[in-house]
Amino acid sequence: MGFEINRILRSSLGAAVLALTPVLAAAEMPVTYRDEGRSLFRFNAPDFWTVRAGGQRSVTPPGGDEARLINRVIGLQPSVDDGVWMGFMSPHGVRTYEDAVEYLRDIGPFIVEDSKVAERERIRIGGLPAARITGTGHRGRIGVNFTVILVDLPGNRVAISIVVLEDGSDPSFVNEINEVFASFRAVN
Repeated sequence: MGFEINRILRSSLGAAVLALTPVLAAAEMPVTYRDEGRSLFRFNAPDFWTVRAGGQRSVTPPGGDEARLINRVIGLQPSVDDGVWMGFMSPHGVRTYEDAVEYLRDIGPFIVEDSKVAERERIRIGGLPAARITGTGHRGRIGVNFTVILVDLPGNRVAISIVVLEDGSDPSFVNEINEVFASFRAVN
């Protein structure tokens, strides 16, 4: 009798694990960016990435004395690589591509020092008009590559995403970053 129960448990457990495997492989965490009670956009965070959210705050750039108000930021980072980071925000008063570029001039020194833009390109993200800006710079003494995505949202808002990869980071995370952008959708 004990042998029979053991065999059934093992085969049932094996079937349960096999049944769960495809679900676990495809698991993603939905994230929605909300502002003043209104959902603006959503995306899926990859498994084994840490997601953090922060509210409005004033920050001062290194070596500067003028504080800048930063809106809510949702930050994502793989749990195994501190040199990869991506963040999303939708600042108040930033309604157009030009507004977003100006906003980035103000906050850029907080994210990447001595940035040099390599390419600007108009693209589409989640079916919406968008732009991609890529370049290099550094954080402290570490060289970085960065990508900024600006997405024109409905309702006179712009979503801004910034991706920073430090030199020496695992380049395979680019695939997961691209999957995040492929899942991006505006919320109406």
